[in-house]
Amino acid sequence: MLTAAGALSFIRDNARRILALALAIFALGVIVLLVIPVRFAATALVVVDPREQRVTADQDVLPGIGQDSAALQSLVEVAKSDGFLKPLIEQLKIRDDEDISGGHTDPARLLERFRNRLDISRRGLTYVIAIRFTSNRPERAAYYANAIAEAFVSSQSRNRTDATDEAADWLSGRLKTLNDRLRASEDAVATFKLEHRIVNAGKDSTTQQLRVTELSQQVAAARARAEEAKARYEQAQRDVKANVEGPAKQDLLSALRAQRSALNDQIAQKRAVFGDRHPDLVMSYSQLNDLNRQIEVERAKSIDTAKSEYEAQREQQKALEGQMKAAESQLLVDGQALVRLQELQRDAEANRNIYEQFLSRSKTTNEQRLLQSSQTKIASSAIPPLRSTLPPLPLLLAALAIGSLLTSTAVVAATGRRSDKPVEDVRAPDPAPRQPASWPRPPVWARIPDLLPGDVPRNIWQGPVSATAALDLSPHLRPLLDRLEKLPGARGKVALVMSVGKRAGGNTVARSLNRWAVNKGKLSVLIRVEPDLGGAAVSLVKEQADGMTTADFRSVDALLGAGKRPEASPADDIRSEFDLIVVHATSLALQPEAAALAAHADLVVLVACEDAVDSAAMRRAMAALSRFGSVPTGLVINRVPPDPSAARRRGEVLGLAG
Repeated sequence: MLTAAGALSFIRDNARRILALALAIFALGVIVLLVIPVRFAATALVVVDPREQRVTADQDVLPGIGQDSAALQSLVEVAKSDGFLKPLIEQLKIRDDEDISGGHTDPARLLERFRNRLDISRRGLTYVIAIRFTSNRPERAAYYANAIAEAFVSSQSRNRTDATDEAADWLSGRLKTLNDRLRASEDAVATFKLEHRIVNAGKDSTTQQLRVTELSQQVAAARARAEEAKARYEQAQRDVKANVEGPAKQDLLSALRAQRSALNDQIAQKRAVFGDRHPDLVMSYSQLNDLNRQIEVERAKSIDTAKSEYEAQREQQKALEGQMKAAESQLLVDGQALVRLQELQRDAEANRNIYEQFLSRSKTTNEQRLLQSSQTKIASSAIPPLRSTLPPLPLLLAALAIGSLLTSTAVVAATGRRSDKPVEDVRAPDPAPRQPASWPRPPVWARIPDLLPGDVPRNIWQGPVSATAALDLSPHLRPLLDRLEKLPGARGKVALVMSVGKRAGGNTVARSLNRWAVNKGKLSVLIRVEPDLGGAAVSLVKEQADGMTTADFRSVDALLGAGKRPEASPADDIRSEFDLIVVHATSLALQPEAAALAAHADLVVLVACEDAVDSAAMRRAMAALSRFGSVPTGLVINRVPPDPSAARRRGEVLGLAG
C-alpha cells in the first residue's frame, strides 16, 4: 500500500536517479520538438441554411435538407469523397505544391496526402460545416481552405440547377403526348352526344337527370314535413289524453298558461296568509277555472290545426311521388346511352386533369430555372493563421518537464532501484487519554482481535498488502449470531450494520453475517447503502459480481418499507422472501440519513475500532439512533490489540476493510 512516509523515503533515496533520467527524457523531448515541422491550420466555415426561400407556393424539384441532421452529415461525407476531391486536386494543381505532394505525381498518392491535410466536420448540432486545412505556410493553408469551401458551395448550387433543368426538359416532351390523348377523348364525348341527341343541363348531368334530382329532393322534403306534422298531431293527442301540458307555440296559449301559473302562486300565498275559506280565495279559484277552460279550448284548436296540416302535407307528398315515378320511367329510356356517355366523360376528365397538372408543373419548373438559389453559403472565409497548430512553447516545456519527472519516477520504481536504508517506522503521536464517558454506551456484543499478521507482504513503497478480503469472523461474532437466532417473529430479520469511524470493518462484519446465514442453509441477502456524493452515487439497485447488492438510501428505504404501506400485499414485503437481510451503511459521516433505516431493522450493529468507542462520531451515531430506542443496538469492537502497547500503534496495518 502506498503511504506518505514510504513515498517520501523512496523519493529521498532515489532523487539523483530520478533527476538524471528526467533530464535525459526532457532533452530528448526538446530535440523531438525541434525536429517536428511547424504547421498552420486555416478554417473556412460553410453554413447550410435549412430555411427554404418560398418565392412561389410550389415545391422545388430538389428541395433543401430542412431539419434533417442526417442529410447535413451526408453533405459532409460527400465533401470527403474521392469524387469531389479528385477534380479539385487537378484544378488546384496540387502536384506542383512540394509541401503537399512531396514529389509524388500518382493521383492516388496525391489524393491520400491531400486528404490527410484536410478535415471537414460539422460544428456540434449547428448547420455549420468547418473546412480545416493544414499546411507548412499559413497563406497556402487559407488558400486551400477557401478553395475547397467555394468548390463545395458551387457543387451544391449546380446540383439543384441540373435537377431542375432535367425535370423541365422531361415535362416538355411529356406534354405533347398528353395533349393528343386529351383531344381524342374530348372528340369522342362530343360525337356520342351528337349521335344520341343528349343535352347537358350542367357539368355532369342532362336535363332529364336534373329533373329527377329536383323531384327526389322535393319528395324527401315533403316526406320530412309530413312526418313532422304527424308527430306534432300525435303528440297533441297524447297530451290531451294524458292531461299533460305540452310545449305551446301559440302566443295566446302561452299567455294563458303564464296567467294560470301566476294565479296559482297568488292562491298559494293567500292560503298561507288568510286560510282556505277566505273570500279572495273563492274568487281566485273561479278565475283559475275560467283559465283552465280557455286553455282546453285552445288546445283543441291546436289539435285540429295539426291534423289539417298533416293531411295537407300527405297530399303534397303523394303528388310529388307520382311526378317522380313518371320522370324515372322516362329516364330509363335512354339509360344505356347515359352509361356509355359517363364512361367517355370520365376518361376525358381524367386526361384533362393529368394534362393540366403537367402543364402547370412544366410552367412552374421553367420559371424556377431563374429562381434557383443554393442553401449552402460561405459564412466565414479562412484567413492566414498567426499561430501554428502546436500549443504554446511554455506550455509544451512545462508539460514535458512534468511528464519527464513522472516517467523517470515510474521507471525507477519499476526497476526496484532504491537505497539500502531501512524505512523508518512512522508512528502517529499517542492519543490523548480517554475521558470518562457521560453518555449511555451501547452494550458490547462481540470483540474481534487484530487478525492481520505482523510480517505481511509489502510492496516497494513499504506499505502492507491487505489480505482481509476473505476473512470469516463467525467465531468472533458468536454472541451476536446467537442474538440473531433468538430474535422473535416468523418473518425474515433485518440486521442494520453501520460503520463508525475510519476503517471500522463494517463491510467485513456484514459479509460474515451473510456468509454465516448461507452456511446455515438460510436465504440471505447483503445490501450495501452507497452515499450520495453530489449525484455520483447509484440511484437504482444493481447486483455486483461479488454477490453484494448496491443501492442508494432512497431505494433501500422504499424496499424495506414496502410491506408497511396500507395498500401493500404480503408479497410486497421483502421479509417474506429472505430469512436474513443484512443492510450495511458504509459510513455515517458520509450518509447520516442512513440512521433512519433503523426504523425497519430488527437489530442495529455499530462496528468501530477500539479507539473510536468513546469518540464524537460514536456519540453522534447514538444520538441519531435515539429516535428508535426500541430497536436492540449493540457494539462490535474491531481490531482489539493483544496487549495495551499495541493499541497505540496506528497506521502500521490495514485492519479489516471498511
